[in-house]
Parts: sequence; C-alpha cells; structure tokens
Amino acid sequence: MNLEDKPDFFQLAAKVRAWGQELGFQQIGITDTGLAEHEERLNQWLALGMHGDMDYMQRHGSRRSRPGELVPGTLRVISARMDYLPESQTDPQLLLQQADKAFISRYALGRDYHKLVRRRLQQLATRMEGEIGAFGYRVFTDSAPVMEKPLAQKAGLGWQGKHTNLINKQAGSWFFLGELYTDLPLPVDQPAVDHCGSCRACMDVCPTGAIIAAYQLDARLCISYLTIEHSGSIPIELRSLIGNRIYGCDDCQIFCPWNKFARYTNEQDFAPRHGLDAPDLLELFSWDESTFLEKTRGSAVRRIGHERWLRNIAVALGNSPSRQDVISGLQAREAHPSALVREHVAWALERQRNGPAPGPRPA
Repeated sequence: MNLEDKPDFFQLAAKVRAWGQELGFQQIGITDTGLAEHEERLNQWLALGMHGDMDYMQRHGSRRSRPGELVPGTLRVISARMDYLPESQTDPQLLLQQADKAFISRYALGRDYHKLVRRRLQQLATRMEGEIGAFGYRVFTDSAPVMEKPLAQKAGLGWQGKHTNLINKQAGSWFFLGELYTDLPLPVDQPAVDHCGSCRACMDVCPTGAIIAAYQLDARLCISYLTIEHSGSIPIELRSLIGNRIYGCDDCQIFCPWNKFARYTNEQDFAPRHGLDAPDLLELFSWDESTFLEKTRGSAVRRIGHERWLRNIAVALGNSPSRQDVISGLQAREAHPSALVREHVAWALERQRNGPAPGPRPA
C-alpha cells in the first residue's frame, strides 16, 4: 500500500464492519497486538501440563501470543465471529439423555467451518484491497498459533467465560471465530467486559470437572480433548463420565444462561449432514473405514480418523443400557486390528455384561 495516499482508516474500519456483515459475519472487531497478560497465563497453563498431548500449543513459542512474530509487520487484528448453531438440530439436552444415540458437538454437524470462514475472510481482505490497494495481511481460523479468544475479547466480540469459551452478551457463545492480521493502523475497539458474575453453571455441569476453577480448564479432563485431540487410551476413570458424547462436548454451552440469547445460523453449510444430528450408536459403530470417510466427507469429524471414532463409540456403548444387540455389535469388533479399539471394546463389553464396576468406598 502506498501510504502517501493517506487512506482514512476510521472510514475504512467502518466499511470493514459493514462488508463483514454482508459476507455473513455477525460482528467484526479490531484490536492491537498486545497480549502480554494472556501470554503469561498461557505459559503458566502450559507449565502445569494442562494442555495434555497438544504439543502444538507450545511448539511455536511466543509466536502464538505475539502476532508480529507470526506475521511480521502486523499492527492490528480484525476479529470476526460467525454463528453456527443450526435451527434444525435435535435439542441437545434431550439428546444427551438418549443413551442409544450419539452426541456430536454442534459445531461439527455441518461442513467443516475452516474453509468457509477462511474464504469469507479472504473475500473481506480482497474488498479492502479494492478500496485502498495492496496491503500486508494474512487470514486465520483455528488454523495457526493464534490466541483467537483473547484477541476477540480485546476486539469487543465477547468475554472469555469461566469455561474459557467466548460469550457475547447479545448472542451467547455458539459461534466461530476468525482473524485477519494486517499491517494497517486501523482504530481499535474497546475490549468486552466480563458478565459471568457469580454464575458457575458451566463449572457445575461439566461431566468430568474439567473446569477446575473459574477461567481455568484442565484439557486433560475435558471430553472435547479426550474424544478429539487425545490419540491414546481414554483414562478408565473418565470413561463412564463421557456418556454418549462421541465427538466433543457442549455441556458448558448448553447450560450457560447467556445462550438464551443465542441466534440460529443462516449458513446452510452448517446444517446437519449425513444423519449426524442424532445418530444411532450401533449404526455408527458398524461403519467400516470407507463408510466413515464417505459419511464424514467435508466434516470436521473426519480429522479424528476411523480408529478414534470406534474408540469413542465403544465407550459410549459401554455407557448405554445393557442390550444383546449392543453386546453383539461390540463382539464384532473384539478382534479389530487396532489394540486401542480392542481395549475400549473389552471395557464396553465388561460393562454391558456385568454393569458398571463398583466405585471406591466413601472415606
């Protein structure tokens, strides 16, 4: 960009917000790159090992918390949010009570959001180029070492709740985030203010107690981590707490009072696909790898692969009421080539045949 042209950055920021809404974003905010306080918290969290197997959280060092190191020349971050909750979905609270059905996190019911959000951000950048000429930028959506939630909070899009997800006062928390790093000195927005108050609904409903303190999540206990990020054996003491959740967990959002203000998405790409809204556990467990790949084409679910898919469903089947067809379905996988699958199938069969193992005696 030729700075001699001296564009009106206040006017450009207003246009960016308008263009963002035209492109399907519900809100656009702008912030600087200062994340020193958040960097300190991140480093403390990593030092405690709460990231579990997510080595990528520390692999990039300070580039995650210092945007100018990730993309040299970055002065501002344009943060965007896009609603994703489909109106056509099954009521998630009811689905969690149906032990023969599988619960998949609501964000993963439709097409993978990464490409859609990134494409819209690229379109936004292209409009900006058409207005002022070439400038330095890079777009992201959960695709690089970016502290998207702290940046979104600084940009005024919402605050990080006690569950660490971003909450918007007018729209709840069912939305995706995306970022556009830029070298333009745009005016910044006021950070969002925390409105959690004394509420602890998310902490009280977390099935595994992963929210160990307000604003502090131990990923190693989180069902989303265990079913998506974690590639190994799910700790035995946590399996019975997972219920029928086979990909992610939304409890902290489902029961958050602010989500009474949540709005359904207008994006057709986020509508449920391939019957993943409220599918039958046994049917999903019967999928071979080619069926799994076909049924999850274009979905975020595909990233866990068929082995983890079977691992997760085996746990859910172990948590379902004892039935002969469930036992038969599990027996069909007893000799699976994967030791990981066999281990979880054996656990599930034990539960189906003999019921849950007795817990420890009270002290």
